[in-house]
Amino acid sequence: MGPLYRRKGPLVAFLLPAFLFLILFLYYPFFQNIINSFSDITGLGSAAKGLNTPFYANYVTLFTDAKLHTALGNTVLLTLCTVVFQVGIALILALLVDSIRVGAQLFRTLYFFPIVISATALGLMFNLIFLFNGGMLNQLLVNLGVAAENIDWKDPEHFLFTMFAPVMWQYVGFYFVILVTGLNNIPQDLYEAAALDGCTGLKRVRYVTLPLLRNVLCTCLVLAITGALKVFDLPWVMFGAGMPQDQGWLTGTYMYDQTFNRGNVDYGSTIAIMIVVLGVLFSNIANRVFKPRNDI
Repeated sequence: MGPLYRRKGPLVAFLLPAFLFLILFLYYPFFQNIINSFSDITGLGSAAKGLNTPFYANYVTLFTDAKLHTALGNTVLLTLCTVVFQVGIALILALLVDSIRVGAQLFRTLYFFPIVISATALGLMFNLIFLFNGGMLNQLLVNLGVAAENIDWKDPEHFLFTMFAPVMWQYVGFYFVILVTGLNNIPQDLYEAAALDGCTGLKRVRYVTLPLLRNVLCTCLVLAITGALKVFDLPWVMFGAGMPQDQGWLTGTYMYDQTFNRGNVDYGSTIAIMIVVLGVLFSNIANRVFKPRNDI
């Protein structure tokens, strides 16, 4: 054990600022949010008028708010799509890139690039892609003969695809990098031993790679689930409060609308608490279903 670990003073000096930062910007707002959910706050920046009557009134509203039920349904669907498509496509891309020796670094950069682009810029870009008149997607479909006329991608029939597609596309690179890192940590000796036993191609992926990636995949699933529950920026830039027939809400966008547009700060805080609870619940379920193993 080095001298740094025998002397606790330097450790405290480095840890204390980070701990104070967490208290100030994470733990205090979180617990204040819990208090706000029981209070009567009718305007952003306004002081609470006291507790609601009854104090749990906002939590009762959660069960009767039809728009919130719609937001929950859309968010659960987004979570499933995130797990299947984001993590699934990222896994396929990681396996493909890991199998090549020339140009691997280029592909890693290209796939990760969307993460560093502002969500506002991406939202504006996809708005142009999905434009009814002159949009790239409609022009492509009409010129190829796939569609007879322009499609309104933001109508009630198509808006879920329009909302989910950019979110899927943006974060594939994030999970791709995590999975590539996990693949790089697998010893090549195991692959060589598997090859001697005739385990090559898809068999190698099934019996060697995936079992050794189990813990990394579990981490990706937890991140995907919690991330999908609080998605806000891209859908809001693309749709804002103009959701088609109030059917396009997500929990994150509906919470923002209630808090900043309608001034229901206490109810917005209640929705935020619900999102946290759902995140913990779904993460625990994912951890139990895809329980990490210490023997691999």
